[in-house]
Amino acid sequence: MNKIINVFIIIALILVSASCSSSKRKNAGDIFQLRIQSERLLESGNKEAARGSYDNALILLTESKRVATLADDLSLISRTSLSRGNVLFSLGRREDAFADWELAIAEARRLGNSELVSISMIYQARGKLLSGDLSARSVVDEVDREQSNIKSNRLYIAFSWQVKGLALRSLASYREAEDAVMKSLEIHEKDGYLENASYDWYTIASIRSLSGNIQGALDALQKSIEIDRRIENTWGLASGWRAMGDVYRRAGRLQNAEESYRRALAIYAAAGNEHEVSETEKRIREL
Repeated sequence: MNKIINVFIIIALILVSASCSSSKRKNAGDIFQLRIQSERLLESGNKEAARGSYDNALILLTESKRVATLADDLSLISRTSLSRGNVLFSLGRREDAFADWELAIAEARRLGNSELVSISMIYQARGKLLSGDLSARSVVDEVDREQSNIKSNRLYIAFSWQVKGLALRSLASYREAEDAVMKSLEIHEKDGYLENASYDWYTIASIRSLSGNIQGALDALQKSIEIDRRIENTWGLASGWRAMGDVYRRAGRLQNAEESYRRALAIYAAAGNEHEVSETEKRIREL
């Protein structure tokens, strides 16, 4: 509850800050107050989502989308819908997620922005891959078709490589999958998107684990955890330690697995995440 209250405080501060910025303008002309509000809310929502705070992210992104709609800004409506769709999907609200992605595609087409259309198609393809509604090979083909249109936005370029890596992982093309996610990682590390870089390493760990490269998976998870410590990403830390426990368990190193699970458990408990506490305790009992 306190976290949600804090999010509403953040929204209020963003709205006040944007109003103050707009009031400083002396010359008549285009007004950007609503757009500034929406952009700031979108940025904050994306940061919350990257840290696994999906409930908070949904509040911020819903408000960002509302403000973008007030301004009738097609680009912002599309971009907020993309991010909101991702969060809704993570919360298990898949129909709502696909509705937002469809809106993102429609608004991008109305705008005539081919790059935004292409990344919206890739967002939707990722959702269909994870839902089992589209084959991994079809997703690879979709990314290959759309990537040529994505040239200016480096985060979009990184995301397209991330999605291609996930699809190649499903096809058991592990070398190609890791190469794809490494391209995403290079962008995130160079541009300072550390939450995203941590997730890249997490994904690389899963690819290595599936390929039988146990030590490589552990090394990748250690890198993910190191980044999450730097940025105090509680969700990432707990997820990283639990994934490390899973890798150790598959390798038959049960003592190491339990130690990793208990580190994850302590973080989830300190964060008050009862669902993940229960899931982690179940893994410990199964050792």
